[in-house]
Amino acid sequence: MLEGRRKRVLIVEDEAMISMLIEDMVLDFGCEIVGPAARLDHALTLALQAEIDIGILDINVDGTVVFPVADVLRFRGIPFIFSTGYDFRSLPERFRNCPTLSKPFSYDDFAETLRRAIAGASDSPEVV
Repeated sequence: MLEGRRKRVLIVEDEAMISMLIEDMVLDFGCEIVGPAARLDHALTLALQAEIDIGILDINVDGTVVFPVADVLRFRGIPFIFSTGYDFRSLPERFRNCPTLSKPFSYDDFAETLRRAIAGASDSPEVV
């Protein structure tokens, strides 16, 4: 990742109010927003094609699980954070080690989780 470049954060969230809150928090961090996507097809298109540094993924998007988007991001080497109102233990085994925010989450919890994920992404080697 380029130093000095603003991190690009993909937001996948179907609840408009929650999406706006997440967008505000992401902007507070000086990051750019990719999306937001409120439907799985839009989220998949962005996950496949957009320049993204990190994703914030609501697990249930318009009645559909977001795991195909997470699979694409993982394949591309892009870290992501799940956000959910469900029990995080319901995640498939392949995603159990992923950072997860339980809704409702506080600004501090969001900030710390995003900070760790961005730091981890910056520490990982780039895929050329």
